[in-house]
Amino acid sequence: MDDRQKVRDEVSAHYAKAVTRTAGSGGGCCTSPDGVAALAGYGAGALAELPGDAVASSFGCGNPLAFSGVQPGDVVVDLGSGAGIDIIIAGQKVGPQGRVIGVDMTDVMIERARANATAAGLANVEVRKGLIEDLPVESGSVDWVISNCVINLSPDKPAVFAEIFRVLRPGGEMLVSDIVVEDLPAWMRANMALYSACVGGGISEAEYVAGLGAAGLEAVEVRDRLVYDGGQLEALFRDELADATGEAGSSLDETLRRVTQDTAGKVWSAMFYARRPAA
Repeated sequence: MDDRQKVRDEVSAHYAKAVTRTAGSGGGCCTSPDGVAALAGYGAGALAELPGDAVASSFGCGNPLAFSGVQPGDVVVDLGSGAGIDIIIAGQKVGPQGRVIGVDMTDVMIERARANATAAGLANVEVRKGLIEDLPVESGSVDWVISNCVINLSPDKPAVFAEIFRVLRPGGEMLVSDIVVEDLPAWMRANMALYSACVGGGISEAEYVAGLGAAGLEAVEVRDRLVYDGGQLEALFRDELADATGEAGSSLDETLRRVTQDTAGKVWSAMFYARRPAA
């Protein structure tokens, strides 16, 4: 087993565990005291119309569909679709003439997403098992690629960017919410708990933009940013570090203090747009 597969196995096991926890208890990217979906920019009205499990089991860091031009009849692919919050919203946007494909590598997430899409009454949504570095999607078949705080978890981001280019139709577009980081200490990079918390494996905003361009995408831009404050960073890391270290009380608080001090001003969510050239 190569190192990349080891990373995927660790991440998959982590999220399988996280999604079975009590709703809202944390254990994934961008968890916040106010609820992950609220922090990520989903309006209360939109959330009220979704299956409760899809909302409670969301680990995203943004709402890519809020900024997108997804239209009725479009084909949308969601990279790392999780429990299904974004594929459900996309399914509502594209309507019965459109189609939404979620891709995830974790069986329990796939089961949750399929159940939630069914609960939402959507026949135009499907979830496929696969890797975002090797999408089970036909080349040149997609109008939109979306993703919510997932690509940072990939051990091979250039492959993900290349796959986005491949599956998009000429003129097709992508809008991705993700965590980016700057100048993290080496000890944080080596910590798998922090990797699964969407920080340890993150790249810089500049590297992200360059990677999309190197894959052949054009008009690459950052459309939105949210720099996390100390309280949000602590919420992001608390459950991850408690699980990984077994610490509690003052010992955990001291570890959290060190982590948040080392990440202050260096971690944020960003919304990336790009498109495949029409020619």
